[in-house]
Amino acid sequence: MNIEQSNIRFESTDITKIERIGAHSHIRGLGLNADLTPKIVSEGMVGQLQARRAMGIILRMIQNGQIAGRAALIAGQPGTGKTALAMGLAQSLGEDVPFVSLSGSEIFSLEMSKTEALTQALRRAIGVRIREETEIIEGEVVEIQIERAASGTGNKIGKLTMKTTDMETIYDLGQKMIDALTKEKVQAGDVIQIDKSSGKITKLGRSHARIHDYEVMPPGISFVNCPEGELQQRRDVVHKVSLHEIDVINSRAQGFLALFTGEIGEIKSEIRDQINTKIGEWREEGKASIVPGVLFIDEVHMLDIECFSFLNRALENDMAPILVMASNRGISTIRGTNYKGPHGIPLDLLDRLLIINTNPYSEEEINKILNTRCNEEGVDIDESALALLTKIGEETSLRYAIHLIITADLVSKKRGGKKIQVEDIKRVYSLFVDKQRSSTHLQQYQQHYMFNEVVSSTTTQTEETRGSESMVT
Repeated sequence: MNIEQSNIRFESTDITKIERIGAHSHIRGLGLNADLTPKIVSEGMVGQLQARRAMGIILRMIQNGQIAGRAALIAGQPGTGKTALAMGLAQSLGEDVPFVSLSGSEIFSLEMSKTEALTQALRRAIGVRIREETEIIEGEVVEIQIERAASGTGNKIGKLTMKTTDMETIYDLGQKMIDALTKEKVQAGDVIQIDKSSGKITKLGRSHARIHDYEVMPPGISFVNCPEGELQQRRDVVHKVSLHEIDVINSRAQGFLALFTGEIGEIKSEIRDQINTKIGEWREEGKASIVPGVLFIDEVHMLDIECFSFLNRALENDMAPILVMASNRGISTIRGTNYKGPHGIPLDLLDRLLIINTNPYSEEEINKILNTRCNEEGVDIDESALALLTKIGEETSLRYAIHLIITADLVSKKRGGKKIQVEDIKRVYSLFVDKQRSSTHLQQYQQHYMFNEVVSSTTTQTEETRGSESMVT
């Protein structure tokens, strides 16, 4: 059966991409120049110039492979952009460098030991590039012929004619390859690549020779040149996996399918030792290379002394990733002990860290951040309303002001407005209280709440009066 170009119809459908807007979805990078100097406003980042410059130096060290097994701590008050700095680092590193993020409290909620959870997180952050030589067939499809038995049942057979600029060959097709070609909707004029070992078919595009077949250019089609040379070639293919994925594949009976079940559980240390030995041999033979990624632990003060001791030792491993931590604590108790430490971290681990401080945002920086968030959420806001929101963010907190954006937009739309006005900000400010007004409310009406642990002077006087009255009675 020949696939004729005239029988093909193209239908254009508008697809709306729906993305949820997160707290840091506006972050696109660290906003640095080529010489690592930070821009005032760039890639969603505002202010924190000193901290961003420090993160830029860490970024360059990671890219140069000079900081494996090192650790950094981002320390500062709540709402000063610590997590945003980590997200900016992840965006700047790109997809080739593994970036694993978790909260300190997650370690205690998993159904495994704390050290096993940290080990799996560390090994997720270590990438492995495995090089493999494979045979492929790459060329332009000239014709596809598919035949079915006269009875209408049984397997299909067919022939595939492919060419390059130098040669043309006919291949016999079995049922598996016919199904693969049908699934990928391969037709005459497509430039495809076939992996001989797995049978995987990849469409590279349409041949430039077929560009005149279209009066109107259909969407989503790219045109490529017809390949040159031999149809069958040997190429190096690079597989990108993490050490943890290799651990799971080799520790479960179902192999790589265990990655999709979610039930990973604990992995024996013997298996990891064998994998490390094998990866070491591949590195010596040039078959594999290690890509140290980044493990980001937010709210690191939630870890206990056992976790800190484990991390202290894990950083000495030759295949350790880069560890970035964040904490908003001052001098606080180290969890699991009666001792206090800076940021709730033991001094011996703190001595290993590159510490980056973040400072509170200025009024101008808060204004720019809120304006960036309005653009990210697709909200139009009046300048006077933005000024009022900036004042609220300065007097209460930046997070509270950001929360008011979408709520004020809903109030504005309900009254038929096109922009958020001052009255919309005042309306949501009265509906949703900040932490300071909430604390004031609790102190004022604490006697009406159950299990109140704060005893006011008025309550004490009332109880003393009742006690004296009962004694008189």
